[in-house]
Amino acid sequence: MSILYLLIPLSLILLGLAVWAFFWAVKHDQFEDLEGPAHRILFDDDDNDLPPEQRAERKNRAKPPRDQEPPP
Repeated sequence: MSILYLLIPLSLILLGLAVWAFFWAVKHDQFEDLEGPAHRILFDDDDNDLPPEQRAERKNRAKPPRDQEPPP
């Protein structure tokens, strides 16, 4: 019976930590976009999977050379 004197305050402290963590997550927009990461995994745009040569080639193709940019 005396263990309840320890377990009840301990459980209340843990409950308080869980409530604090939930409100912290809500305040810092952790629940803002719930579907984005689920859809993002379907696209294969991860450059980290490519070897360094192909990664550099993809970067060069993405940006046009400075002398071929259209005038402003």
